[in-house]
Amino acid sequence: MKYVLMFVETEQYRKEWEAKDQAERDAAFEKVGRWFAEHAASITHSTQLHPAAAATTVRLESGYEPIVTDGPFLEGKEVVSGYVEAELDDLDEALRMARSWPACPVVEVRPAL
Repeated sequence: MKYVLMFVETEQYRKEWEAKDQAERDAAFEKVGRWFAEHAASITHSTQLHPAAAATTVRLESGYEPIVTDGPFLEGKEVVSGYVEAELDDLDEALRMARSWPACPVVEVRPAL
C-alpha cells in the first residue's frame, strides 16, 4: 500500500534552523541523507518544496469566482516542506518510518489513493 509522509515545519523549527551555523546544518543534512538511504527500498517518490512564500494559492469558495493570491496566507503556523511517497505493508510500518524522521518536528502520514 502507498503512503505519503508529509514533512511539516513549524515556525519554531524554522527559527531554530535559521540560527544554526553551517556545521550544524551539514550534520542535519547528513542525518536526513542517512534516513533516505535506510528507507530507499520503500520510497517511490520524494521532493522538497520551496518555502511557503513561493506558493500561489487558489481558493475555490462555493458560489464565488476562484481567488488567486501569491503566498499561502494560511492562518496556521505550520507548512509542508516536502514529502515522501512510500510503498509499505501497512500503517504500522508507515508510522515506524515517520517516527524515525530526523528533521522537522511534524510528519503527517496518509494513505495514498
